[in-house]
Amino acid sequence: MASGFFALLDDIAVIMDDVAVTTKIATQKAGGILGDDLAVTAEKASGFQASREIPVLWAICKGSFINKLIILPLAFLLSAFVPWSIIPILVIGGIYLAYEGAEKVYHYFFDKGHAKAAQAKENRSEEEQLAHEKQKVKSAIIVDFILSVEIVIVALSAVIDQELSIQIASVSLAAIIATLGVYGLVALIVRMDDFGIKLIQSANGKNNFVAKVGLLLVNALPWVIKSLSVIGTLAMLLVAGGIFVHNIHQIHDALHAIPSILAEFLVGSIVGSLALIIVKVVGSTMKRNAV
Repeated sequence: MASGFFALLDDIAVIMDDVAVTTKIATQKAGGILGDDLAVTAEKASGFQASREIPVLWAICKGSFINKLIILPLAFLLSAFVPWSIIPILVIGGIYLAYEGAEKVYHYFFDKGHAKAAQAKENRSEEEQLAHEKQKVKSAIIVDFILSVEIVIVALSAVIDQELSIQIASVSLAAIIATLGVYGLVALIVRMDDFGIKLIQSANGKNNFVAKVGLLLVNALPWVIKSLSVIGTLAMLLVAGGIFVHNIHQIHDALHAIPSILAEFLVGSIVGSLALIIVKVVGSTMKRNAV
């Protein structure tokens, strides 16, 4: 009886060891997408009043966990029974990401009305600010859903030769680690200025090293946020382009001579531009018909 119990413990230890190894492999393989996820999430979670940054980030984080609760079982079921459906799902998500990235570029360079609205955001009423916040959170959760699908599929592909129980445990754990890691880092970024202010206050008026570090953090935050806005937009185009380049062999074969990052950006930009044009044309047509 005792020997059977210890044998069971030994089996559990072996399984846990296998899960730890496969989780590390899965997380490493999805590392590139996690970097893009970090940039996109930080860009989506910025631009709010200081008092609303953490509540907004927490709302997006909760949405991310719900996304993964939906995605993980579906990914395992699709991988087991309908593996051919995974690529079309990724491609649809890639189109949406490319559209989001292209739309940001369009607004920045061509949509003056959008720029004026962005400059006037401080004049919004409390109700308008909350409505804007909800819309941005919703957009962030949708983008997170697509990035989460990509992360889960890539992580799953790294352990596809393992037993189903190992796949489920390792990919699920990798997804949890990814979510905590990304949103933890984003929380540190958006609260960087508050930490800097605390350092300045702790110096008690002295111009010492601690005060200089605090001042650096406070002054650096606006530049970090602006940089993340650009990086987040590029990341959406690169991830979208990567989905097409790595999953549609005709595109991969046509662009194999070009450096991968350039090929992914080119494809993401083209797909995003086409999607944006279609959305604009359809939107204009619907408005004319409504009138």
